[in-house]
This record gives sequence, structure tokens and C-alpha cells, in this order.
Amino acid sequence: MQNPFSDKYTGNEEDIVLIEKAVSGDKIALENLIRKHQDWIYNVALRMVYSPDDAKDVTQEVLVKVITKLSSFRKESSFRTWLYRIVFNYILNLRRVNAEHSRISDFDSYGAAIDSCPDNDFPESFGFKASEIIEEVKLFCMFGMLLCLSREQRLVFVLGSLFGVTDAVGAELLDISKENFRKKLSRARKDMFSFMNNRCGLMDKSNPCSCNKKASALIDSGLVNPDKLVFNRDYVRTVRELTPVTLSKFDDYISEKGNKLFSEQPFRKSPDFVIYIRRLIDSNSFREIFKFN
Repeated sequence: MQNPFSDKYTGNEEDIVLIEKAVSGDKIALENLIRKHQDWIYNVALRMVYSPDDAKDVTQEVLVKVITKLSSFRKESSFRTWLYRIVFNYILNLRRVNAEHSRISDFDSYGAAIDSCPDNDFPESFGFKASEIIEEVKLFCMFGMLLCLSREQRLVFVLGSLFGVTDAVGAELLDISKENFRKKLSRARKDMFSFMNNRCGLMDKSNPCSCNKKASALIDSGLVNPDKLVFNRDYVRTVRELTPVTLSKFDDYISEKGNKLFSEQPFRKSPDFVIYIRRLIDSNSFREIFKFN
């Protein structure tokens, strides 16, 4: 699977061929185009809206918007740029999702919530599932941290710190200057890693917050369900395995360590949106756009 956010992305020619076939009525070409990009769109959406259900809805709505506009693609830019500008603009202008209505959507209140969560020994009764549950707690917390960034900061952070986007590609995708992208990414990293460095045990074992100590309270409160994991499932690879080997040069050790933690998050397999699209393209409105074989 090629990373479309890499500066070495070579999939544009294949994208163009698939688009030309799709707008000429080739259903298979349209499905292949969707499958090529749906996982990446979903994984960006997941980190922007927190909830897998909300991410599914966002991805589905974005894909409908994209395929209805395919015939207007004029090749004035790469398809990657055209596609992900639609994705990012949609997400940035989306009405606030459920997770963003939380009272702990800034670092001060998030830190206070962590402090108020009691430390307890992890229950031995979970046995072999213990490591899976602790990993779920870690991801639960890190995805929550992302919500403490503004939407724009969150998107820049996800692109630069998770998916290894260079300033050149980031500037192209977000339609800003390279210098502006670097400044926004530096600020987002500073805000995120300053918070983590002072309290997160993943950054420093001497810090007060430990995933295994918080797990019991989160389970008791219902925020983490050991029988229905939300974040630690449906993946076989991490983000790091799909991003460039050399992400970027970091300002300091803390940024490098924090960036590594986020890039080790799961790269989730998205729902198969092709099934949904197949039903849509049989409608009259879609037949007016595409002349499918």
C-alpha cells in the first residue's frame, strides 16, 4: 500500500487512468479508485473526529462528494492534491462532532481530568487480555489529546507527525506556503509534547500518569470496555510502517519521542465503502453523472 502523502508518491498516473475509465462508465475502475484511497481518508478522519462511527460517516460523505465531482477534475494539479483538498476542507468545515462537545477539549481541562482519575492496580482477572486493554487505554488517551488541538492544528499534526508529510507536500495539500506549514506543525508539536512531557508515562516513566494505573478506573467508569475495544482493533500494521522511513528532523529529543509514539498508532482498516457506493450508483441521480457499463 503506497502512502499518498509521501513526497515519493508515484500513483498519480494510475489515479488518472482510473478516473478516465470511471467517468466513462467503468464501475470497476471507480471501485478501485475508492479502495486505493479509502483507508487513508478514514485514518485521517478517525484522528480528526475521534469516534470510529463518526469517522465512517465523514469518509462516506467525502467519498460521495469526490465521486460526484470526478468529471470536473481538469488535471491542473495532481489527483492527490485535488482529492485531499476536498477531504481536508470538508473535515475542517464539518459541524462539531460529539467528541468536540466534551468539556475536556483543551490541555488544561484534559490534564485536570487525568489528575482526577484514580490510580489503581490493574486487575489480574483480565489475564492474557491485559496487554490489549492497556494498549486500548493508551490509544484512548492519545486520541483524546488530539482533540485538545484546534482542528487546523490537529490536521497539520496528523499529517506531519503521523503520516510523515514534508513541508513541500503539506504546503501543496493545504494550499499554504512551506514556511507556514512548518510553523503550524512546530506549534502543534510544541503544544502536544509540552503537555505529554510533563505528565505522560509513555514519554517519561517518572511522570505521574501511567496507562496501567488508570485502566481500572476507566473500565469502571465505562469509558473503556474490555469486551468491545474501540481503538486497538482492526489493524495489522502501524502508521510508521506505511510512512516514509525518515519523517523529518525534530527540534529536540522530546519532539522526536512524542512523534514516534503517535506514528506507532494502528493504521486502521476502513469499512469497505465500495459496497455503499455500489448501491448509490444504481440511483437515477448518479446515472446522470456516470454512464456505467
